[in-house]
Amino acid sequence: MGSLTDLLTEVRSCSVCSDHLEHGTRPIVQLGAGAQVVIIGQAPGRRVHESGVPWDDPSGRALRRWLGLTNEQFYDPETVAIVPMGFCYPGSAASGDKPPRPECAPLWHESVLAQLPGERLEIIIGMYAQKRYIEDRKKTLTETVANWADYMPTQIVLPHPSPRNQHWLSKNPWFEQETLPAVRERIRSFLDT
Repeated sequence: MGSLTDLLTEVRSCSVCSDHLEHGTRPIVQLGAGAQVVIIGQAPGRRVHESGVPWDDPSGRALRRWLGLTNEQFYDPETVAIVPMGFCYPGSAASGDKPPRPECAPLWHESVLAQLPGERLEIIIGMYAQKRYIEDRKKTLTETVANWADYMPTQIVLPHPSPRNQHWLSKNPWFEQETLPAVRERIRSFLDT
């Protein structure tokens, strides 16, 4: 295994999917060797593609609120690693963004995650990440998130914090009332150890 710096250089210069990305490649990942929390989500959106800053959009603001993390904590690569299922913006579809490119996670995740501490807390966001990283997930994303306690203490499962998911949040008030307080407590206790 090479150095973290070499790996990040290689990831950030990746162009494997360039023929499929109408907006071009711009791999966005955040990684530090000491990061004990890793966020595995979908893929950067258009705003993040433009800024180059992970979760630099309304979804990111919601996620930081959900997790109880300040901007300083969230954007400290030695505290939080951000490893999406697809590192580049996949483009937009009729309702939201296209799925993450399928080449990305198999190509990069093993090498990237190997750079992190063995004892870490994985925050698994959305269906694409759940399909890859939750072994005994339930039939639906809602059922998996509702059974969040089954995945603790090493994993936290969340829906995507997109403003498009307001309907889901309103239909599932238990998420904000019961799940998020437990999530914040787990993250606090993990970072305090």
